[in-house]
Amino acid sequence: MITNKTTNRAHPDFQSGEVILIDKPAFWSSFKVVHKVRKAIGVKKVGHAGTLDPFATGLIILCTGNKTKEITRYQDLKKTYTGVITLGKSSDSMDTETEIKNYPIPEDLTEEKILNTSKIFVGEIEQIPPMYSAVKKAGKSLYAYARKGKTVEREPRKVTVYKFDIEKISLPEIHFTIECSKGTYIRVIADDFGKVLGTRAMLTSLRRTAIGEHKVEDAFQVNEFIEKFDLKNNINREVLN
Repeated sequence: MITNKTTNRAHPDFQSGEVILIDKPAFWSSFKVVHKVRKAIGVKKVGHAGTLDPFATGLIILCTGNKTKEITRYQDLKKTYTGVITLGKSSDSMDTETEIKNYPIPEDLTEEKILNTSKIFVGEIEQIPPMYSAVKKAGKSLYAYARKGKTVEREPRKVTVYKFDIEKISLPEIHFTIECSKGTYIRVIADDFGKVLGTRAMLTSLRRTAIGEHKVEDAFQVNEFIEKFDLKNNINREVLN
């Protein structure tokens, strides 16, 4: 069963298995969300179906109990993101997590060129995973190498971008909506986007709004979920009342 803000069941069976929709706050790791939910519901078997970068917000799907067997199915669903690409800036992590460097923006850059450039990234494309990622190399995550200032060779991966819509242009900011396959790094799209435009660019805002048919507007804020389903505290409140 799906446990979200529209769920009317007072006591979902988290031990046997539930699918939970959570709206991850900024600067939380996906693991921190899992930890908070696990602690609230008192169930050890909790996993997430796809990470979000710490600085990003939005929908994350958690599976509990026997539903953890379905994690791969949710991971394989299309993802939808909204966000902001900022031209003239770059960082090693391709977002705001590391030191930001400034670059000039071409004076002849037009709205038409920006719109045409977005079309280049629609369809099956190849991406090289960023060094600041959880991808493994020789048994270690790329993050571990990056934090020591090391760069290692990475193989390009094929991903699919189904939609890349430019919603608003307010230079240096470009607001977008992207619908893509699993494994797509929006940070890499932002970085490559800037290079095609003759400058550099980075991701300065990212929100996952949908995973397949599941929408972020139906997801619990972490505090909302804890207040409603924190079994230990709810029992204590019932005793006090």
